Amino acid sequence: MTVEAAVPPEAPAATEYDIRLIGLTKRFDDVVAVDGISLDIDRGKFFALLGPSGCGKTTTLRMIGGFEEPTEGRIELGGVDVAPLPPYKRDVNTVFQSYALFPHLTIFENVAFGLRRRGVKGGDLRRRVGESLELVGLAGLERRKPRQLSGGQQQRIALARALVNRPRVLLLDEPLGALDLKLRKEMQLELKRIQADVGITFVHVTHDQEEAMTMADGIVIMNGGRIEQLGTPSELYERPRTPFVAGFLGVSNLLEGTAVAGDRVKLADGTEVQCPHEVLGGRTGTVQIGVRPEKLRIGGDAGNSLSGTIAESAYIGVSTQYIVETPAGPVTVYVQNDRPGGQVATGERLTLSWSPESTFVVDALEGSS
Repeated sequence: MTVEAAVPPEAPAATEYDIRLIGLTKRFDDVVAVDGISLDIDRGKFFALLGPSGCGKTTTLRMIGGFEEPTEGRIELGGVDVAPLPPYKRDVNTVFQSYALFPHLTIFENVAFGLRRRGVKGGDLRRRVGESLELVGLAGLERRKPRQLSGGQQQRIALARALVNRPRVLLLDEPLGALDLKLRKEMQLELKRIQADVGITFVHVTHDQEEAMTMADGIVIMNGGRIEQLGTPSELYERPRTPFVAGFLGVSNLLEGTAVAGDRVKLADGTEVQCPHEVLGGRTGTVQIGVRPEKLRIGGDAGNSLSGTIAESAYIGVSTQYIVETPAGPVTVYVQNDRPGGQVATGERLTLSWSPESTFVVDALEGSS
């Protein structure tokens, strides 16, 4: 486009990212809630801040929205530092877990509220409200009041109200937390569709790993006010860099060993396992190898193997979870229930195998929480 052509090739365009955090820090008295994080979020992405309670993710979101003032650092939206600006002067809108709808106003007036404050009137206002309601699948409900709607519909109204002003960035502060499990899963897919339709940058705070994996293009996992790891859902799941990420994003089997070659690790019982050369990354000394439970197979010869005894089992519908005691440590295995009578009895000895390509490596001395 013409605007892009006007930017010299050697100069980075200010529109390459919507959000840039630079050395962002927030202290509450002696507590450091956010500890000098730096992060770029590209335009038009669905981005998730993921982590346990108290990790700093909500405080980070509130600083982006202007509801908390940073102790140090910069917050850039489209290349402009907005840290000194109040929320109403930032090109962002926020959807909270409590939808904060006006109970005395119709759905139309709830969605139109922000437009009226900006002076939008007449046909333009009606058209934009109608488009916003259609986007969230609630066209035709303009005359109803919030109390006449279900929780899921109220959440959609809050979303329509936030999107009708066409903000640069939409902040989502655990907006699905009040919904039941079935509706929450439906709304995860609905939010992903809406974000793809409007092309606005979404930043979503959640402690739900599956929710982040389902919806986000990119995820930041936070721990203790810092960024533990950043990546796509598949990168974080398949190649976690720390024990914390490996344990927080799904279930992982972590076994301690010693790196003995460019692609081999000797476990505590003397068993040698192979992993991709680039995953070991030149590490020496004590490390932990990891493998996800669903990557393990009972029997077979997939490259790496461990023998052990089944100590526990739990039938969980689509699969059965087994805890296998091995000389290298306990290992969790998920076996698909794809045929009747396929379960293995407690106390039975067996051999587990897995592909070297399914093995990841983390430093044993890196703390996990």
